[in-house]
Amino acid sequence: MTPHPRALRTDLPAADSPSAALPQIATGRLVNGLDVLVLPSRRSPVVTHALWYRNGAIDDSAGKSGTAHFLEHLMFKGTERYPAGHFSKALAAVGGEENAFTSWAYTCYHQKVPAVHLRTCMAYEADRMRGLRFDEAEIASERDVVLAERGMHDDSDPARLMQEALQAAAFPAHPCGRPIIGWRHEIETLGRADVEAYYRRFYTPENALLIVAGDVEPDAALEMAADVYGPIPPSGMSLDRSHPVDPPRRGRRLLIVAERSIRQPRLRRLHVVPSPRRAVPGEAEALELLAHLLAGDQTCILPRRLVVETSLATSVGAGYMGTVFPDATVFALSGTPSAGITPEQIDTALDGILAELAETGFPEADLARAKRQIVAEAVYEQDNHSALARRYGAALCCGLSHEDIALWRSRVEAVTDDDLRCALRHLDPRSAVSGHLVEATA
Repeated sequence: MTPHPRALRTDLPAADSPSAALPQIATGRLVNGLDVLVLPSRRSPVVTHALWYRNGAIDDSAGKSGTAHFLEHLMFKGTERYPAGHFSKALAAVGGEENAFTSWAYTCYHQKVPAVHLRTCMAYEADRMRGLRFDEAEIASERDVVLAERGMHDDSDPARLMQEALQAAAFPAHPCGRPIIGWRHEIETLGRADVEAYYRRFYTPENALLIVAGDVEPDAALEMAADVYGPIPPSGMSLDRSHPVDPPRRGRRLLIVAERSIRQPRLRRLHVVPSPRRAVPGEAEALELLAHLLAGDQTCILPRRLVVETSLATSVGAGYMGTVFPDATVFALSGTPSAGITPEQIDTALDGILAELAETGFPEADLARAKRQIVAEAVYEQDNHSALARRYGAALCCGLSHEDIALWRSRVEAVTDDDLRCALRHLDPRSAVSGHLVEATA
């Protein structure tokens, strides 16, 4: 098969910069289906090579939660050509670094190396895309590692257990209600057949997105990708997959996690809201701005009202999980109560503040400042090509287009007070899922 990348140019900014000096972006698709995106930056002679697979924890089979994350661990166990540890040593020898992460909608393997070693990274990822070894002893050993990870970071942390419970309550049918690492009792059942079947289905060129960011010439990077990744044959398997849809959310839900070890109560509250892929144009940007207006810094509404003016909380937070889930996503609110204050009191105070904002709206000066701040953060991100690659990869793997990314800034700047009030409707307390972490009294 002769690879033939198609390179497209655009004058749109890599991270929606307001500057007239717009960086060049090149995209291409190899004949085997692999998508390639090149984000050039001349700030240092370094390059980020990131291979994204458009699958993650939501694609674990029923009863097999944790498969995607488990496979991520096994991807470092080597191939016939590159035994375990070979690539890590080679990277370390040239001052490079590597890592990987699994989310609900995607899995990413990434390296940062001197630009002259880009081909080495491509060769390694191309080899393990289809050539991973599955050794029964290593699978059993790594399963124990994952179980230990679950024990240290999840089962022993009441706050994380509460987050898992909240997620499951917010998404009772959709698989994003399951933890990425998986439920312990299901991890224990994972074996070679499970991870190999997942690998054969999803680790294919037509399901992958390659992002190269840093000190590279776009045409040279596309040609190199075609030369290294192009010979991998497509699997031909269908990548169409659907997930259960949650029923309409009616009624407020409250989860109370009480442990004797809790010394600092906490509140965490989730509202199910549209993801950028499902939102109408401008709606996701309004939710992002809303989160910033509520708790973007210590001068914003929630810190000012709950921490400074009423002393109900020592800290508060708000966040719109935009490019995390491909379908519905969450808007999270959190608070750490002051001494003598309960999570329930913070929860009630939030209800009042949100209701008040729905009536009064937001001062124009505050809205303008929030827009400047989040746009500036995106501009500063261009200095970190690894962060830039992550922004593009997460957005594209969650179903957004290059046009969506390019229009982000203009949509942010177009958000009005009316748009924010519409966004506030998604934070209806009557459909909230609240978690109260408290000290057990008995």
